[in-house]
Amino acid sequence: MSAEEALEYIKSHPEGALQSDLWKVLKIDSRKCSRIVAKLLKDNLITREVETIDGIRTYRLCCTIKPRSKRFDPLLALDAFEPCAGCIEECVPEHCAKLSEWIFSIVMGADGNQDIERIGQ
Repeated sequence: MSAEEALEYIKSHPEGALQSDLWKVLKIDSRKCSRIVAKLLKDNLITREVETIDGIRTYRLCCTIKPRSKRFDPLLALDAFEPCAGCIEECVPEHCAKLSEWIFSIVMGADGNQDIERIGQ
């Protein structure tokens, strides 16, 4: 069991996950869960608030990492922002180095191993 798995579980609950449920779902003991939660708190990846459920005190864990807005996805390629958006330079797109690099990164892919023959098709 790792902190990454716990964080993924917490992320999957936008309203927050109960710590008392976390250790049960992840099939670990409450002591190990407390250590994982402490690490996530220390790294500022989650927040923790006291909550009482059926008379039993527990904690609501919320992820501090907000999901990226999909609003700008059309301007992104491999997490690189399209260089012409908001550009104030007066250039010819066919000769723009920034635009060419961005297009090249799309064509080559994240690993840079795109087959050159497929690019020409």
